[in-house]
Amino acid sequence: MVIKTDQCEFSEMKIYPGRGSRFASRDGKVHYFITSKTRSLYHQKIKPVKLTWTQASRRFNKKTKVVDIQKKRTKKTTRVQKAVVGMSLEDIKRKRNEDHKARDTTLESTKKELKERNLKKMQAKKTDKSKQTKNVAPAPKATKVQKKGGKK
Repeated sequence: MVIKTDQCEFSEMKIYPGRGSRFASRDGKVHYFITSKTRSLYHQKIKPVKLTWTQASRRFNKKTKVVDIQKKRTKKTTRVQKAVVGMSLEDIKRKRNEDHKARDTTLESTKKELKERNLKKMQAKKTDKSKQTKNVAPAPKATKVQKKGGKK
């Protein structure tokens, strides 16, 4: 369970719920103090660096290690292009850079080529069938052969 804590304006200590006091200044800022001692010293305008027990003085005199809270760096996403099955990466890049007019003209030309190829195939099949029917002579009809010396 996470407990919400505030930080003392003067001593920089953690203030847990139910402890400390709040002071709202004229400019609208809200200050939190852990004890009446810190509140009194703040209003007397005594600098926390001068008092040895505050975190500010410990930091100033290099008694504690200063941990720089850096902004968490997120990994920059990199776009990677991979070839798709049946299409190389160069083909993909070329198609992406084409304008729609050029793409339409290439599509029309490929359609025409396919139609011509299919027509040639169909014609070749027709000619093959006609050749096969001409070359094969009709088979003679089977006749009944009578046996000699049958029963009377």
